[in-house]
Amino acid sequence: MAAKILPVIKFATKVTIAGGALYVAYDSGLLGDGKEGSVALGRAKAAVPPAVEEWMKYFGFELPATPKIEFSPLDAWNSGVQKSIHALSVGPSTVSDYTKQGLQYVKDLTK
Repeated sequence: MAAKILPVIKFATKVTIAGGALYVAYDSGLLGDGKEGSVALGRAKAAVPPAVEEWMKYFGFELPATPKIEFSPLDAWNSGVQKSIHALSVGPSTVSDYTKQGLQYVKDLTK
């Protein structure tokens, strides 16, 4: 009986963890548009350094200073989405071209 229940409990645990992570990501604005992502990034930038400092004190080691990086999630999100959609749209024709070239190469080798 326990052998049948254990896989169900494992699966339920995994689904619960994944659902919780998805809920937290949605609730914090990470799954919204670029502006919501920028706000979420600002909140993360404000919350992470104090937590890292506390962990460093607890574990007794120091990390090097982080470099300052100017990054716009709004621009990066939009360009990333555009590049992904472009790659998906030209994918079939590119694969077709590479297939034709490969077949021609094999034909030339067998001559």
